[in-house]
Amino acid sequence: MTSRHRFKTPAASLFAAALALCLSACGREPSSAGTDAAAAAPAQPGGAVTLYTTREPGLVQPLLDAFTAETGTRVDTVFVRDGLAERLRAEGERSPADVLMTVDTGNLLDLVDAGLTQPIASPVLDQAIPAHLRDPQGQWYALSLRDRILYVDNDLALDGFAYEDLAKPEWKGRVCIRSGQHPYNTSLIAAMIAHQGEAATEQWLRGVKANLARKAAGGDREVARDILGGICDIGIANAYYVGRMKNAEPGSEQHQWGEAIKVVRPVFAGAPDGGTHVNISGAAVARHAPNRDNAVRLLEYLVSDQAQSLYARANYEYPVKAGVELDPVVASFGPLKVDPLPLAEIARHRRQASELVDRVGFDQ
Repeated sequence: MTSRHRFKTPAASLFAAALALCLSACGREPSSAGTDAAAAAPAQPGGAVTLYTTREPGLVQPLLDAFTAETGTRVDTVFVRDGLAERLRAEGERSPADVLMTVDTGNLLDLVDAGLTQPIASPVLDQAIPAHLRDPQGQWYALSLRDRILYVDNDLALDGFAYEDLAKPEWKGRVCIRSGQHPYNTSLIAAMIAHQGEAATEQWLRGVKANLARKAAGGDREVARDILGGICDIGIANAYYVGRMKNAEPGSEQHQWGEAIKVVRPVFAGAPDGGTHVNISGAAVARHAPNRDNAVRLLEYLVSDQAQSLYARANYEYPVKAGVELDPVVASFGPLKVDPLPLAEIARHRRQASELVDRVGFDQ
């Protein structure tokens, strides 16, 4: 089974089939034909924009409310848990979607590869977002960063760390991590392939597996839980979960897990410029966007100082724009130096990464 197949669900396929059948019955056949930028409706004062997003409502709604308050543009939001691409294909030219927002570079590239996005040009976006965190052709843009870091037992003296160190014998039986097939980890493994090559990455992954304290499973927060429980000493997980745990209700389980760990940001030892691996939340303009200019306006708002700060404080993700005020917990991790390898280059190795996880039996 390939990684691409893993990201599809039966529910998504059933939904797409049902939607296509409905459109057909109404005399509205789905179409793969495109609408070029010149045919898109011009922006209207105020007006509306339709957002399709896989993100949680509680996270994005405050941003959208702020955008409407500032511009007078109404945002009609459709929250899509699964099957975003299938839905867009089924809707075809009649899709009301203007902006597509999701997490993981691979998910954005899947939309681009399927012809479901369109390129835009925006000096505002280009100035706010570093080049390696957006598509060179303007097909997608990162909006926030999710750094893949090391959770460390508070009692362990450890100042610096390289991802390569996870395979060192000194960590045998001391490492916790979630499934290697989770997109967070396939992205990290893909980055290792991009830096070190496939053969070296396979050797590294076999070493990491040999060091696991338990089966690769659960979620990122379970890494902190198991450090508190004495099962492991270190683990790989996303930084924003630490913000969530440390800001959880005092006395709650999650608060205790968060208080049991400290954060170290690893780098790639073999990379000349170093830097921590990040994945993203990001967005693109839909191929058939009826309100294309309002879609661009929304993307530009989402990289404003105000929106970036709201974004960072709502979910503890790192702002994509430099100089934005951070949440105090995130700020306590220190400056984030991002691996400069282009995200598009990392995403090209996702399938190799997924196949490698199976080949070494990482999740078994």
